[in-house]
Parts: sequence; structure tokens; C-alpha cells
Amino acid sequence: MKRFVAIVVVVIMTFSSAEAQIYAKLNGLYALVGVVNPQVEAVIAPHSTLSVEATFSPWKSFDSHHLFFGMFGGEYRYYVKGAAKGFYSAFDAGMMGFDINKPFFLKNGKFLDFNHNYGKGFGLYVGLGLGYHHHFNERWSIDAFVAFAYMRSWYNGYKPNGEVVMDPQGHEDYLYPDPFNGSSEIQPLKVGISVGYALFRGRRN
Repeated sequence: MKRFVAIVVVVIMTFSSAEAQIYAKLNGLYALVGVVNPQVEAVIAPHSTLSVEATFSPWKSFDSHHLFFGMFGGEYRYYVKGAAKGFYSAFDAGMMGFDINKPFFLKNGKFLDFNHNYGKGFGLYVGLGLGYHHHFNERWSIDAFVAFAYMRSWYNGYKPNGEVVMDPQGHEDYLYPDPFNGSSEIQPLKVGISVGYALFRGRRN
């Protein structure tokens, strides 16, 4: 969290000029389920912005599932009408650490299901997203978005009783037991409706 605050300060100092537009945002959709997702977005060109964001879930156990994780990343946005206005496409990249039961979407007749075992590890991701940024007065705005990402992660697997999985799937040909595993997949990266406040307004085209 200290690193995130430091990066936010650097972004503000770098772009806080008379022409700058900088928005501080909080994902309201995540906040409803106790997940913190602050974002800072800065205009860098007539149609482009850069942002940094952190996501933190404090849920070490939720409905018997592990959902303790943190993510930190950056995002480039290209707006069709002009920076921080209307529809945009986005490119995301970042890192994560986790202690979770792996989620599955639209599996076993459920919209959201979870793996029986849980994993502890870290990973990297790159992704693409779409969204819409709407101003409803001079300083306040609302931002709706969704993104998917290619995720590469490395972790140890654990059974529900905490016992480490020494022979995870994919290790069938290993000569000796090795709990350290890896996986890659395309997963939903984020979805949300963020409320934003303009720290510096600058000029909007």
C-alpha cells in the first residue's frame, strides 16, 4: 500500500500543471463486497490517459473459500471522443499475489464455482478492456468498465485441511514430488463502476 501511495504522489506531481486532468476513483461495485480498488487516472494526450490502480481483498475466508489477494497494475486508455470522455478501449498490465480457491465461471451449472483446493503464490497479467467515462458535473464522474486478461501464475496448492499438494496435476512425469506449480489462462480481470473526482481539472476538449 505504501508503494501505491508513493506512485500516486509521483503521478500527481508529474501531471499537476494548469493543463493537467487527474482523477481519483474508487470502484463502488467492489466496495459493496468489501474489496478495495482505488485508481488514479491522468490525461497524457488529447485521446489518451494512463492510470495506476490497486485491488485488495481482505477475505481470508468467505463462504469457506479463500479469497485473500492483492493486485497492482497500470492501464493505458484510448478514448474515441477525447480523453476522459465517453467510450474507450484499454490495455492493462500488472502483478498479483494471492491465497485463493481458484474461481471458475459458468461451470458445474453455476455462474461462479470454486476449486476444491486453494493456492498461494504470485503472478503477472496483460489484458484488454472496454469502458465508458461520463461526467455529471465539473469534478465528479462515473466510469463503467470490464476487462479480460492473460494470466500467468506460480503457486503451491493446498488441500482444505492445509496439507500441501505434493503431486499437482501436470507433475505426473516428475521423478520426485514437487508442490510448486504454474498455470496460464484467460480470465476476467476486472469489472466495475467507479466514482471519480477531478483532483486537477485542466482543460477538457
